Amino acid sequence: MQGVDLHTHSNISDGTLSPAELVRAASQIGIHTLALTDHDTMDGLILAEQTATECQIQIISGVEISSQWSRPATKKSYGVHIVALNMQNPEPLQDLLTQQKLIRAERARQICDLLIPLIGQDIYQDVIAKVDNEPDRVTRTHIAKTLVEKGCVSRPQQAFDKYIKEGKKAYVKFEGPSLADTIAVIHQSGGYAVLAHPTRYDLSATNIRYLIEIFALAGGDAVELPPAIEPLSTRQMVDRMIAEHQLKVSVGSDFHGDNMPWIKLGNIPRVKEGQVGIWESFV
Repeated sequence: MQGVDLHTHSNISDGTLSPAELVRAASQIGIHTLALTDHDTMDGLILAEQTATECQIQIISGVEISSQWSRPATKKSYGVHIVALNMQNPEPLQDLLTQQKLIRAERARQICDLLIPLIGQDIYQDVIAKVDNEPDRVTRTHIAKTLVEKGCVSRPQQAFDKYIKEGKKAYVKFEGPSLADTIAVIHQSGGYAVLAHPTRYDLSATNIRYLIEIFALAGGDAVELPPAIEPLSTRQMVDRMIAEHQLKVSVGSDFHGDNMPWIKLGNIPRVKEGQVGIWESFV
């Protein structure tokens, strides 16, 4: 089981390893089944598959999609990430990702424009240089790293806390598709929909439970298990919701390389007795 990691990132989005380097690193630590799940793009998949042939690793097609959901009582919209895995007919999903790329590119420009009066300079060209001048690959991590390099902050997290996280003056929400629409497109593509890191959205326990419930009602397939560093009570709550809604589980490190050095490739939570892994459904 420890040879499976179904949530990883390369430098095609906000990781630091190339797809080929990621596959080789996975091979070196004994991973046999790896999903590359870059943000809103599958552009690294072919590169990963080419190297996987050399390393004898099974590559699962994947992508982490920026989506949103809301509670009917409040109408407030929340961001949520849905990992799509093992697509057999990726064309419908690719159409959605084309729209996501346009949104991502425009969002990058908007954030950089909002930063100008706050930091006294336009860093847009420096930001897109980090992604080979392809604006649709920009994430807030790229903007945060540029702010560090320009001396505006001392570390990336400070950039989020001061400027670009929700509630700050340079924050721009990612207006992605609804949770239900995202799941529907994944299924149209012959893939499986996984609720990514459900306990990492700064939600109350009540809202986490509600999120898992509406994910299940919308036809979601699996929930990503929380990492072992989270409190036992958090894991128990997620386990109860998984059992209640008869969902499968997924395991992934959410590896980003040097951008998040505390997260180790292949470091995944333990699956408990009675839980069914989504990877058992892959063809």
